[in-house]
Amino acid sequence: MDEKAYVFVCSDAVGETAEAVVRATIRQFANNNVQVKRYSHIQTEAEIEKIIEEIQDKNGFIVYTLVQPELRAKMKEDTIAADVRAVDLMGPMMQAFIDTFNRKPMPEPGQRQVLDEEYFRRIEAVEFAVKYDDGKDLKGLLLADVVLVGVSRTSKTPLSIFLAHKGIKTANLPILPDMEAPEELLRPLDRMIVGLTINADQLLKIRTARLKTLGLPANSRYASMDQIERELQTANKLMKRLDCPVINVSDKSIEETAGVIIEMLAER
Repeated sequence: MDEKAYVFVCSDAVGETAEAVVRATIRQFANNNVQVKRYSHIQTEAEIEKIIEEIQDKNGFIVYTLVQPELRAKMKEDTIAADVRAVDLMGPMMQAFIDTFNRKPMPEPGQRQVLDEEYFRRIEAVEFAVKYDDGKDLKGLLLADVVLVGVSRTSKTPLSIFLAHKGIKTANLPILPDMEAPEELLRPLDRMIVGLTINADQLLKIRTARLKTLGLPANSRYASMDQIERELQTANKLMKRLDCPVINVSDKSIEETAGVIIEMLAER
């Protein structure tokens, strides 16, 4: 018996939603050693049989989001017969929708096309975030749905990638001491500019830890309070000039900050 813990994520679409729920759950447990394995675009009962056979030899369970009733029934029946725990994430929600609103799910082929289009839109957004990260190409400031501005270590890059996975094209620009705003940032366009700020003491801790990780001297100017205060002052002035919403990320996770930005986008 394999002692490592496994969660098999099964879907007749991409399976990203189910995997996101699984990983959010895993984060609630300390000292876990769980491997998530995703099976996407399941189309046949034979595939389900093979997956169940595989997990029977492992320490784990199955999480599934299967839209097709026959596949969902197959998964439920076979996991019970094999004494394998399985969690149906979508079934109860779909049944509640059917019972309450008297509606039926969309036909599979059309729904799969929608999911595929959404998938490729996210891929394009991720490529965009990587290409226009950290102000490497100012053209990105003109093409983005969202532009993040902030001093170094305010989570601009991971936040850009997180938003990209939601299909939001995001560029980011670091703010340096006494810098002049590039013309591309000041141009009035249909995009949302968001300022990211942080408490000086918190930023000092983060930068000091970063230097330690890189094996660099902790007394570097990069991690000096004087430098940090200068940068934050420049950032505050620029954000006021841009008249953009500002989020203090001091005590926020990437997910929380992204949630705020997505809400602001929805309200525009």
